[in-house]
Amino acid sequence: MTNEMFCFQCEQTAGCAGCTGRAGVCGKTAAVANAQDDLTRALIGLSLDLAGQTPSDEQRRVMLEGLFTTVTNVSFDGVSVATLTSRVNALRTGASGTDCAASGEPLRLWTEDEDVRSLKSLILFGLRGMAAYAYHARMLGYLDEQVDAFFFEGLRAVGDREAGMEELLPVVMKVGEINLKCMALLDRANTGSYGIPTPTTVPLTVEKGPFIVISGHDLYDLKQLLEQTKDKGINIYTHGEMLPAHAYPELKKYLHLKGNFGTAWQNQQKEFAELPAPVLFTTNCLMPPKASYADRVFTTSVVSYPEMMHIGEDKDFTPVIEKALELGGYSEDKPFTGINGGSTVMTGFARGTVLGVADQVIEAVKSGAIRHFFLVAGCDGARPGRNYYTEFVKQTPADTVVLTLACGKYRFNDLDLGTIDGLPRLMDVGQCNDAYSAIQIAVALADAFGCGVNDLPLSMVLSWYEQKAVCILLTLLYLGIKNIRLGPTLPAFISPNVLNYLVENYGIAPITTPEEDLEALLKYSNSTL
Repeated sequence: MTNEMFCFQCEQTAGCAGCTGRAGVCGKTAAVANAQDDLTRALIGLSLDLAGQTPSDEQRRVMLEGLFTTVTNVSFDGVSVATLTSRVNALRTGASGTDCAASGEPLRLWTEDEDVRSLKSLILFGLRGMAAYAYHARMLGYLDEQVDAFFFEGLRAVGDREAGMEELLPVVMKVGEINLKCMALLDRANTGSYGIPTPTTVPLTVEKGPFIVISGHDLYDLKQLLEQTKDKGINIYTHGEMLPAHAYPELKKYLHLKGNFGTAWQNQQKEFAELPAPVLFTTNCLMPPKASYADRVFTTSVVSYPEMMHIGEDKDFTPVIEKALELGGYSEDKPFTGINGGSTVMTGFARGTVLGVADQVIEAVKSGAIRHFFLVAGCDGARPGRNYYTEFVKQTPADTVVLTLACGKYRFNDLDLGTIDGLPRLMDVGQCNDAYSAIQIAVALADAFGCGVNDLPLSMVLSWYEQKAVCILLTLLYLGIKNIRLGPTLPAFISPNVLNYLVENYGIAPITTPEEDLEALLKYSNSTL
């Protein structure tokens, strides 16, 4: 391969085919991309070395860190990636061959037969996304041996040079199966640590005085920051996928957790430009910082960017706190709005809340007050065409309910869609991993009506960007959920033959226009219930 790099794991990959030049669309340089491929080949080698053995706790931990580090928009620092690769190699027990070319070059995987490459990519990218969830759970002391063991099993399949479609397809589906267990694990970790989410209205106005913006997904890091900033006159604002934190009782009790700043992750370079406050990134969704705010960006955990201040495992956020006090915040309350002009957003409609009014929901369906449910969810991104999701939600009829989760909701979460019999028409279930909660809601409704999930008046219209969306999609397929609409583009790593398999067996289809898709999806009404 003559390309300086090769990466096609995210939705915005160049030309919908693959980033191959000096840098990826995300800003990752070729050197970092190839360092991440070195890390991946080391993880594959570790997995092959341990075939038939039980990994140690340290081997399990480095596996999660390694896979998580290679998720899009996590690490832009080749030095930190190389350091992690050295840790992996130090834990290897043999010299097994791997699916790789020479060190510092793209993986041999990228040049395999296109169908094999496609299925191995689904496995690898799904494992990367799932590793993020397992990592967050581990930070809260929650582990699952079956989940941890599967990362090694899955990578052995990726490294198997003899495996064809027949051998790989079951592994792809198993990624979905194990990811369901992994999301359940993280759900237990979050609710066990912070309580059951409750519906919460979150303001978008930033109050005067010093403040810190915290981004990413890791609620553990948020809790540490809240503890370290209480009684210091510093307010905390969530950003991106941290928004659902406002719904957890053990987090919302901190009165200086004030609200949410900004919209989806891809708008940060504009929204942070003149921010008089530091920003702490706890997981992915970091973009290369602009010079106008580079001095106030901090990273922690597996997130890394060259020359940015990094907070280590001790989680001592003193430098962030000092920067907040130095910058001082706004001199007066500063009102902001969502993309559609709303001044507040709501979150906290996880399964505990929705199933708590299940009788009301069921009666509304039976009476015809609720005709249809839409799950409009997934990752946001910058590619043109994502306004489809805004228009789709705006055009949903008044007798339908929209469930949403992940950062794609920022396209429409400040809209007021009204209510049906006292139930909000727009319900934010939470982070991307809270797809588990959405699945449990669907399963509970199916049980109540004595039908399968595919027989419910429920349609899934999903957007994707990075690898966590891949493992969630595989979980939905594992559960047999059909007729999913996916956009704004189909993954570049899905070969025509694999796509045909997904279409024929699961009815996956690309989004078209809001009008056409609504007309098609609303044909599945509640008349059969």
